[in-house]
Amino acid sequence: MTDFFNFPWWVVLINSIIIIAIVFFQKRNPISSMAWILCLTLFPVIGGMLFLVFGVAVESYAKYSYRKKQEINENAVLDKQREIAKEQGNDSQNFTGMIKYFLNSGCVYCENNDVTVFTNAKEKYAALFDDIVNAKESINLIYFIIRNDKVGNHLIDLLAKKAREGVKVRLMYDGMGSLLTPGRLFNRLRKEDNCEVIEFYPVRIFSMSKMNHRNHRKIVVIDDKVAYLGGMNIGDEYMDLTEDRSLNWRDTHIRITGSAVEYVQRCFAQDWEFSTGEYVPSKPWEADSSGNVAMQIVASGPDTHNEDVKCGMIRMIFAAKKYVYIQTPYFVPDETFLNAVRIAAQSGVDVRVMIPGIPDKKYVYHTTMSYVGELLDAGVRVFLYPGFIHSKTIVADDEIVTIGSTNTDIRSFRLLFEINAFIYDTNTATQNRLIFEKDESLCHELSLSEYKKRGIIKIIKEGFFRLFSPIL
Repeated sequence: MTDFFNFPWWVVLINSIIIIAIVFFQKRNPISSMAWILCLTLFPVIGGMLFLVFGVAVESYAKYSYRKKQEINENAVLDKQREIAKEQGNDSQNFTGMIKYFLNSGCVYCENNDVTVFTNAKEKYAALFDDIVNAKESINLIYFIIRNDKVGNHLIDLLAKKAREGVKVRLMYDGMGSLLTPGRLFNRLRKEDNCEVIEFYPVRIFSMSKMNHRNHRKIVVIDDKVAYLGGMNIGDEYMDLTEDRSLNWRDTHIRITGSAVEYVQRCFAQDWEFSTGEYVPSKPWEADSSGNVAMQIVASGPDTHNEDVKCGMIRMIFAAKKYVYIQTPYFVPDETFLNAVRIAAQSGVDVRVMIPGIPDKKYVYHTTMSYVGELLDAGVRVFLYPGFIHSKTIVADDEIVTIGSTNTDIRSFRLLFEINAFIYDTNTATQNRLIFEKDESLCHELSLSEYKKRGIIKIIKEGFFRLFSPIL
């Protein structure tokens, strides 16, 4: 019997069962399935362990997603919105099809919003902290990362103070994103009577199958009147205050007022209920708004099969007639997204992609660079930012822009819980085009001839890491 367990037949048996499950019972993308089968075959022991951690599907959000959509339908909002979508203003008439697509996913279209765009973390934090100071009723937050540093401690201090003033505070942080943050930082809030602090998917030995499905959203909703979302977490690095300033961070975040705030709050409430069982009702927008910015709040994650944020981005790319500018820290697209970018460029659309010149994760950077050659071959212009650009934006034709937490990669599209605002507004889109062009003036444009001169070691690394990118 000892010889049997010393011989790897039991490993072969387990891996065979996993492969059968992948082929016959999990409706995966065929490329992803083949990548897992290759991994299990080449690395029998490690491959099996990786599958249990990264390959097992997340538990269902179905009943919470259903409640979210049911509430919207009960208010008879969507039927009205489908009628509105037939008669859009100039800023959104080219994107009526996308508006209808999102409506069918339960994403309400609303026009009475104001949007402030932040490209500087110091300005974003100043505005956020000021709104927190002025909060009267509630402060709801979700952050992927909250650091135990100057910015993180200041946020915790403000929230504790507001709780003592009688404001209800709910804070959710991601267990993996904030893994290195000591629990004592959050315990300071847990001591306050009006505070609830929740860790999304805590990293535990018996919950490893959930480790790859992280809550990557950055959401703040204050008094159901002001909302924040985008790419900035809570940490000194976003203001280049850490000892290592070589990354030179650049990010994008937005502040929203208007009826879209209600739908950011719905997303928060869904995550909160899933993690705690407590239902937090969303208050309809009641305050007057002088804003005229139209938008839809779109959430996506492993709880859905539609990959709504990705589909919206692809719809933007196909609808564009003049230009599409993309900023992303990681460019690891699936075949559908990559084809959309290439087809747009080869159809005469000015497509530009901006990625970091200084990466934070070398293995992801090698994977990103493996796709750059295909972009350059298709006529896409690729720019390397002189630092780490963490901004997640796409802007097209001075008519539409999407800003949020979603990276242009397979992980964000399929595995992470994300949220984006799709904004149908000429002024906001033009502003973001100008932001891109300002960043571009600092960048190095990568030519096809330069790309082809990279060394054989880089080519090998790119090929290796790209081979396994679909299993993430």
